[in-house]
Amino acid sequence: MVQFTLPRNSKVGKGKHFPVPAGAKTVKTFKVYRYDPETSANPRWDTYEVAVDQCGPMVLDALLHIKNTMDPTLAFRRSCREGVCGSCAMNIGGRNTLACTHAWDEVPGEAVQISPLPHMPVVKDLVPDLTLFFAQYASIEPWLQTDTPTPQTEWGQAPQDRAKLDGLYECILCACCSTSCPSYWWNGDKYLGPAALLQAYRWLVDSRDEATGARLDDLEDPFKLYRCHTIMNCAQVCPKGLNPAKAIAGIKRMLVERVV
Repeated sequence: MVQFTLPRNSKVGKGKHFPVPAGAKTVKTFKVYRYDPETSANPRWDTYEVAVDQCGPMVLDALLHIKNTMDPTLAFRRSCREGVCGSCAMNIGGRNTLACTHAWDEVPGEAVQISPLPHMPVVKDLVPDLTLFFAQYASIEPWLQTDTPTPQTEWGQAPQDRAKLDGLYECILCACCSTSCPSYWWNGDKYLGPAALLQAYRWLVDSRDEATGARLDDLEDPFKLYRCHTIMNCAQVCPKGLNPAKAIAGIKRMLVERVV
């Protein structure tokens, strides 16, 4: 019989329990993924009984309360607290989202389970390593490319052309979509993923850009683009309500139309 051995640190064990402080009126349990690759210990689930009457309504508020009053060793990213920067993207209750815009009382179940974005290397605790993700974003050359002399004032664009960018430019590169995509899980080193491809389409449809041919040439690859099977996980989890799958379909359509 074939025997499979799980890799080191693949088994998450039971961690520490932090009881509710005295005087708490409203209590909510948070189950948080903890892992430090600099140690030899396996990951664990730490449990915090949080006095949510003493913090704000969002998951990020609860995490800050935990770090400030219960466990200063907890690591996570955050910045704007307004759903703009994408720093606090994590998996909350089994769904990729932003901790700063997701309320803890909206998470089903008795406990709010929080883990880092799935299928990404973990720097520590809730902090994923996004090195590859941003390298893929850089690879699509996300800037205006044109041989037209730069205008002295603004670069004019017709309203109908500007409207084509709606639903694309709003992406905050939080990585929620890419890390919810099975194709990205299994081919992350080759498949660019929903976020990078949505950004690529944003420049392909920009009427001011003059590098359409070169951009399409670079994307015409069985792995970079065509690993997308349109299962729509990306659109379901996007905290900005965008539809990367639609943008990817747009790229495929542009490739077909230029061949025909």
